[in-house]
Formats: sequence, C-alpha cells, structure tokens
Amino acid sequence: MRLVVFGLTVSSSWGNGHATLWRGLWRALAGRGHEVVFFERDVPYYAEHRDLTRMPGGELVLYRDWDDVAARARRESGAADAVIVTSYCPDGIAATRMLAEGNGRALKVFYDLDTPVTLDAVRARRDVPYLGPRGLRDFDLVLSYTGGASLHELRSLLGARMVHTLYGHVDPQVHHRVAPLDHYRCGLSYLGTYAADRQVALEALFLEPARRLTAQTFLIGGAQYPADFPWTANIRFVRHVPPPEHPAFYSSSRLTLSVTRRAMADNGHCPSGRLFEAAACGTPVLSDWWPGLDEFFVPGREILVARTTQDVVQALELSDADIARIAEAARARVLAEHTSEHRARQLERLLDEALAPQFRLATA
Repeated sequence: MRLVVFGLTVSSSWGNGHATLWRGLWRALAGRGHEVVFFERDVPYYAEHRDLTRMPGGELVLYRDWDDVAARARRESGAADAVIVTSYCPDGIAATRMLAEGNGRALKVFYDLDTPVTLDAVRARRDVPYLGPRGLRDFDLVLSYTGGASLHELRSLLGARMVHTLYGHVDPQVHHRVAPLDHYRCGLSYLGTYAADRQVALEALFLEPARRLTAQTFLIGGAQYPADFPWTANIRFVRHVPPPEHPAFYSSSRLTLSVTRRAMADNGHCPSGRLFEAAACGTPVLSDWWPGLDEFFVPGREILVARTTQDVVQALELSDADIARIAEAARARVLAEHTSEHRARQLERLLDEALAPQFRLATA
C-alpha cells in the first residue's frame, strides 16, 4: 500500500508529540511492506532542531510553501492508495481542498492526534487552523487519538462519516531499559513542559510530596517554567531533556509522574504517549485519574493512580519488590498491546476495510 501523509513534522522531535509517533508508525509500516511519502513544511523552528532526514520505505518531502509543492502533492496523491492529513498540518486546509477537488482513487483520511484541542475549539466556536469550513465531511475515514464520547462529537460537530480510534503507541526499538544516568537519578520524576492548567495537579502530586519527603530526590525535566515556580531544595531541574535521552530519564527514575492536560483529562480516553514510553523503559507510572485510564492499564497492578498528595506519599513508600512488579506488568501490557507494530496493523486493517467498498464500486 502506498500512503501519502500531510503532517506537522516527522523530521524534528523537538517540542511536539507528532514526530515520535510518526517515526514509530512509519518504521512499522515499512517493515510490513508499505511505502510512505510524508510532506512536511520546512519551518525554521523544526529546521533548527532537525534530528531525522530520512526513513525506510518511503520519502520525506520538505517544502517551503504550498505553491512550491502543490503539483507534486497532486501527483503523489493521485498515485496513492490512501492520503492522510493530520491535525496541526500547516497546510491541512489546502491539502483537504486538493483532495476534495481531485478525482483520484485514494482513500481520504484525517488523523486527529489532538482531538481534545480540536473539539474544545469547535465547542467554543473558534477557528481550527487545520480544518476548513466543511469540517471533516470530505474525508472517507477519520482517525482519532482520543476515544470515548469524542468519536460521537467528531461526527455530530464536524460531520465525520466513519470514525475509529488510533491511539498512541511506543516503538520498543527506541524506548527500552537503559543504564541509569546519575544526573537523572531520583525517587520521582516528571517530564513535561510547564502548563498553567497542570499546575494545580502538579502542586498536589509533586510539589507537596517533595515538601513532605525532604530526604527523597525529585526531578523535573521540561521547559518554560516561570522564575517564581515554587522549587524546593530536593527538587532538581533539567531545562530540556532531548528525546533521545528520554529512555535514560525514565530508566533513572524509581517512579515517574504523569499529569494530564485539562482538555485531555476532560475528554478522557486519551492516553499520553509518555505512559507507554515510560512503561516500555521498565519504569512504573504514577498517573492522575482520567476516564478510560483503566482501559489501558489495570490500576494498582500495572499503573499507580494518584488523586491526592497522600496517594503519592504512599506510592513512594512502596517496597522495591512492589515497584518492580508493577513496572514489569506495565511493560508486558505495553509490549503486548501498545507498540507501533500494533498500531500499524490496526491502521492497515482500517484502511483495507474503508477501501473495500471503493474497490467494489471501481470494479463493478
């Protein structure tokens, strides 16, 4: 199968969650014999932090602006089996218009890797920069990173016809247990850019436990933390953890905390890729609660859930044997259900099912 993708970025894993997901999915698809052509606008921010220029089984097409690449985009799309436009693609509206106006046989797919953000904007009647006035009506298939009630809203609010989930995943070739590094060693870590809507949870689930457990070491990795952030003497800070060092970051943590952005938590059924990445590295995750979490991990057995400061304190007091048991159970669950290979097979099946009616019509 030949796939053409118009996305945000695959060339730079700096400051976004799309690139890592697409790299794992692309590698798995290529391993299954599929070909991928990925169109990415060559913006300065990602160009300055580019950490990939080619992938197996396909081509990365970097371009300055849509007019420069429009002719090739039409040509590649016309020869494709499926064309995928993603959320936050800078030229998502132009690509969607091109597909709607074309007469190619390709299946038209939209993959929303940011469904809670999309739906929040629609509910508030704000423009969605990657969706045109027709919403999702021009796509044969819509894939959502978020499940639950969001699937119904993609239909009712944006006119999607066929909707399925394609959740996050982890590439075990990239995320696996590695030797710990001293500057990342800690009892509890938190990896994430500062966000005001996470601060209340971070206060209860990270900062207050640090104040109470002064003999333990806590570590935050991330950017944009304000000067008045309430640091304590036992919290260390790393301003940026490069994506290639994420396995070492997790492998050096006894436990790692996941705090969900408000839009994701409110929608539920939206697992952060960090959950799968940490678990694949053999590090147990302490997560805030959101609807649907128990569809991915069994609380108490494969993941620890924290609603209060005391929950965190109790988790940090668990024995090494209990910690190791939870870590191994989570790792086994992820490797059995949530790898890039699993998502590639799911995508393959969804595309085949959506293409089947078109094939029958074309040969009737």
